[in-house]
Amino acid sequence: MILVAGISASVIIQTMNTLQEQAFITGEETLRDVSSGLEVTIVSGYANSTHITQLAIFITPIAASTEIDLRYSYISLTDSSTKVVLNYTASCFSASVSGGLFSTINASNLSATTYGVVVIRDVDSSCSASTPIINERDLVVLLLNATACFSGISTRTKVVGTVFPEYGISGVIGFSTPNTYIDTIIELQP
Repeated sequence: MILVAGISASVIIQTMNTLQEQAFITGEETLRDVSSGLEVTIVSGYANSTHITQLAIFITPIAASTEIDLRYSYISLTDSSTKVVLNYTASCFSASVSGGLFSTINASNLSATTYGVVVIRDVDSSCSASTPIINERDLVVLLLNATACFSGISTRTKVVGTVFPEYGISGVIGFSTPNTYIDTIIELQP
């Protein structure tokens, strides 16, 4: 009986250790998912007289967020007739703005499935073309070719979408285009 009780106790202790380890891992993952993520701060468009041809989505990590690797982030966007899903391409990256935001990256190199990154603020220089990692207080712009995605975005069009990080809270995109395109650069979402 002592031998059976000893074996039973050993099995129970081993099971408790396994459950404790699994609970610890689950707790860490849950904490990461709840406390990490990104925020869409501004969405701007570059327009000709009839269509928006490029979109600039300004994102920053939420307060106290862990690092976000943009290689594993994607954008889902729809204009109610077409839905696109875009992934990062390292061929369209700029560590700074030069010649104006919409002129920094050649938008014709972006397809209906890719977006580029322009760094506005990177405190610790962690965001590069091969490892586009953003962390606290960083600000980057995700540029996409609206002509390739939607054949341009017309006036009076509602556009909604989300920027999904690898884990954590997603950034929300939502705007309606104005009745006319008077200016070349239009603020679409504050």
